[in-house]
Amino acid sequence: MKHLLQYFLLLFLIPKICFTIIPAVHSLCTKDQQLSLLHLKKSLQFSHDPDSDSYPTKVISWNSSTDCCSWLGVNCSSDGHVVGLDLSSEAINDGIDDSSSLFDLQHLQSLNLADNHFTYGTRIPSAIGKLVNLRYLNLSSCSFYGSIPKSIANLTHLQFLDLSENQIQGKIPHWIWSFNHLDYLNLSCNSLVTLEAPLYDSGVSIVDLHSNQLQGQIPTFIPFGYYLDYSSNHFNSIPSDIGLTPTAFFSLSNNHLHGVNPASICNAESFLMSLDLSNNFLSGIIPPCLTAMRNLRVLNLARNNLTGTISNFQVTEHSLLEILELGGNQLGGQFPKSLGNCTQLQVLNLGNNHITDTFPCLLKNMSTLRVLVLRSNNFYGGIGCPNTYGTWPVLQIIHLAHNNFTGEIPGIFLTTWQVMMAPEDGPLSIVKFQMVTLIAGAPMSIDYSFKDRITVTSKGLEMDLVRILSIFTLIDFSCNNFSGPIPKEMGEFKSLHVLNLSGNSLTGEIPSSFGNMRVLESLDLSQNKLGGHIPPQLAKLTFLSFLNISYNQLVGRIPTSTQFSTFPKDSFTGNKGLWGPPLTVDNKARLSPPPALNGSLPNSGHRGINWDLISVEIGFTVGFGVSVGSLVLCKRWSKWYYRAMYRMVLKVFPQLEERIGIHRRHVHINRRWRR
Repeated sequence: MKHLLQYFLLLFLIPKICFTIIPAVHSLCTKDQQLSLLHLKKSLQFSHDPDSDSYPTKVISWNSSTDCCSWLGVNCSSDGHVVGLDLSSEAINDGIDDSSSLFDLQHLQSLNLADNHFTYGTRIPSAIGKLVNLRYLNLSSCSFYGSIPKSIANLTHLQFLDLSENQIQGKIPHWIWSFNHLDYLNLSCNSLVTLEAPLYDSGVSIVDLHSNQLQGQIPTFIPFGYYLDYSSNHFNSIPSDIGLTPTAFFSLSNNHLHGVNPASICNAESFLMSLDLSNNFLSGIIPPCLTAMRNLRVLNLARNNLTGTISNFQVTEHSLLEILELGGNQLGGQFPKSLGNCTQLQVLNLGNNHITDTFPCLLKNMSTLRVLVLRSNNFYGGIGCPNTYGTWPVLQIIHLAHNNFTGEIPGIFLTTWQVMMAPEDGPLSIVKFQMVTLIAGAPMSIDYSFKDRITVTSKGLEMDLVRILSIFTLIDFSCNNFSGPIPKEMGEFKSLHVLNLSGNSLTGEIPSSFGNMRVLESLDLSQNKLGGHIPPQLAKLTFLSFLNISYNQLVGRIPTSTQFSTFPKDSFTGNKGLWGPPLTVDNKARLSPPPALNGSLPNSGHRGINWDLISVEIGFTVGFGVSVGSLVLCKRWSKWYYRAMYRMVLKVFPQLEERIGIHRRHVHINRRWRR
């Protein structure tokens, strides 16, 4: 599970910078400050890429005739010194090096150069260390290259440091943890390979190191770390004394971790709200202490090698758990009954395990459930639950494929899924929860959204859905043993994007109400026993990019529409009664096929003899043979034909007489000689 970390919300930046660091004053700036800014403006070079979303709007408005404290992106102190400079998203690609006048602004406390794209190979200027009064430094998304300059160690007043999304290499220096006032450190999305210890004395609260190449054992953690993201690296082991006492968010997903989960993780019982150890090689059972954590809201252990009986998974009463991810392991046993205590559960993924049980009707009263994934287990029996009124009104994804479910799909069960029935622009929201904490005395909001991978079969391909978008909806009941008709209630899902009912024993006709699903992109009804005609209403589904109704018992003409003309022949094969493009070649008059003879189907190849066509062919052959044969066999006729054609040609082209006259006499001489 990845997180959406909004560190730059106004809720945090304005109070922290404008009130704590930069007083809101409107004084005249000093002359030297104005000159430094004007020299900076002159030295900067800007990108003119028309495809870029950023372009200069602040710097180009700077004018020597106005007070620099009123310039866009500039903040001043009461004595006229520049203390804040925001040049983010200004399309700067060059012009800031060690000689830049930027570093003459010695009173600067806040510098933001984020979202500029400097020329490849540009390094962070070492002169940055001259700005010793900096509290806030944001150099993210600038394409900086090389290592972290040691001169940053001079910025002992730093509270906020963001160097993320660059091309920084090498090691994370140990001195970076020694800043006494540093609350926020983001070095994510770089190419860092080494994390130097020790971290014992660090007071950093928020550390984001995800998407680097850090390796080895994870060091003992920061004593005051409230938010720790070490995901998408190459760490291979967790220390036994991991030390997570004050931590609320902790992620080690997408690493190379082996072994069992250390019991020391449970030391953070009072604080831990989100734990993500997914996409590793962890083995053993799920530590019982994890499910006993009172404040835990997100637990993601998906895609590991965990074993044991999931029936022993005991959730405490009145649990706050919102997201539970255990898919892609080797867990067996029955569905854990204690999950009925999770009255705030939004996402439940137990797919790709060895669970053997009936459909978990104990979840029917969870009005918050948005995602339910039980695919590739050994569930059996029907999916209907008694007293289903009001069940799952916000459900967006239900994935039951590759199980042993049987019986009919109950229509009444579907009528409570209100979000799927919403209009195309209906209110769908991302699965998320929010935490608010204090950083340096200022409130900071952190949003977590569910972005974990769910394997789905969409448009004929099995793929990993990396992120559940707010508008994405899916129903997948494929590869089970469902029987009976398709409920017409499914046609009311106006917000459904993917529907897969393939590989069952469904009978009856395709409901004409499917024409109401105007945003449907993928429809797979293949390998069932469906009969009747293809409803012409399906031709109105303009968003439909994948259709598979092969290997059923459908009959009649395939509907003609711009949308249906894009589907390949394989979408319709295995239905002996279907005809029309692309399955069969249509006739020009677009007439219905001839009636069946002796009970055979129109396209079976058994047709009567067309005597009208044969008589025309015979007449043409006889006439052509008589005319050509007469010229070949009768010399008198051939001579007469030659002379007649010769005269006709000379009347049209008289100038040919002089050119072919000699040749003509030679021909006649030769002809007489041959006699």
